[in-house]
Amino acid sequence: MSFEETDDQRAIREGVRAVAERFDDSYWLARDEDGKFPFEFHRAMAEAGWLGITMPEEYGGSGLGVSEAAIMMNEIAQHGGGMASVSTVHINLFGPHPIIVYGTDAQKKRWIPRLVSGEDQVCFGVTEPDAGLDTTRIRTFAKRTDGGYVVRGQKIWTTTAQVANKILLLTRTTPYEDCKKPTDGITVFYTDLDRAKIAVTRIPKMGRKAVDSNSIFIDDLFVPEEDRIGEEGKGFSYLLHSLNPERILVASEAIGIGQDALRRASRYACERVVFNRQIGKNQAIQFPLAESWMELEAAFTMVRKAAWLYDNKKSCAPEANAAKLLGARAAHQACERAVFTHGGLGYAKEYHVERLYREVILTRLAPISEQLILSFIGEKVLGMPKSY
Repeated sequence: MSFEETDDQRAIREGVRAVAERFDDSYWLARDEDGKFPFEFHRAMAEAGWLGITMPEEYGGSGLGVSEAAIMMNEIAQHGGGMASVSTVHINLFGPHPIIVYGTDAQKKRWIPRLVSGEDQVCFGVTEPDAGLDTTRIRTFAKRTDGGYVVRGQKIWTTTAQVANKILLLTRTTPYEDCKKPTDGITVFYTDLDRAKIAVTRIPKMGRKAVDSNSIFIDDLFVPEEDRIGEEGKGFSYLLHSLNPERILVASEAIGIGQDALRRASRYACERVVFNRQIGKNQAIQFPLAESWMELEAAFTMVRKAAWLYDNKKSCAPEANAAKLLGARAAHQACERAVFTHGGLGYAKEYHVERLYREVILTRLAPISEQLILSFIGEKVLGMPKSY
């Protein structure tokens, strides 16, 4: 692999930057305060064609790889929107992947163009209050009926359910106790988010206020059989196809936020004068920021490697997980240092670094915990016994 971005990849950065720069700090600060979904940003990204960067060309997408998607998301993250900006488009890049891989031609024609154009917005119904990261223990159940299924259950941390009209929904179609393997009996649907049957309750949270997270309660939702993706009971394996790309993209996004915070801190260190000298002359200020530059660059190198492996159909799980952990930690550290560099003003909304600090913490928590990543590396890479 080359460590230099290609001409096409540089063009992606420039094109994304042209859109992102239209939405300044004041726009994102307003969304942080009022909690309104960034519809204007979403529309601008759709009109520029970026929502379909990884979608097949025959359905209106660009047909590009995770490498290009990671560059796109990293660039979006560098322009002040934090996780609010990247989450506005993030699910389009990994969420519908089961449709692309396992959907029928009819399903792809029906669903993908509307996602690419921004006509449809999808939320992702996977996590449950009593299952957490143990997805095999989900209880949301889809019961067979004439022409389809009736679904009952509950999900949590369902992003964009306040504004979505579609839901990618993971259910059980066979009880856990009746399955030979824990991963059997799970089925994926892509269907209308019928608010007459799905109650959506917003979760107040620390950051990313403009992109909602929710608890949803599903009561006798009818899902037509033609909205099932792939075979009944095989959904867990379908879900796995999107996990590594998601971790790569979250890492890339986190790094972009860290790079944004680092630039703000470096600029402030050059401008701020205390005791008749720029504070950037002080090594106590300069050295931590220099360390953050190195940490962010090293993490982004792992992102590029993981994405290259994925795009070339090679095993990438260790690298994708490592990128997520390293990228999120480096970004969190950079944002913390940016706040400290600004001193008391770092606590003020006017300088935006406190907002980036609140936003970036999410990347250390989701979509997988650091502890599970370390357990995975210990077991699968280093050959040690399973620890949980």
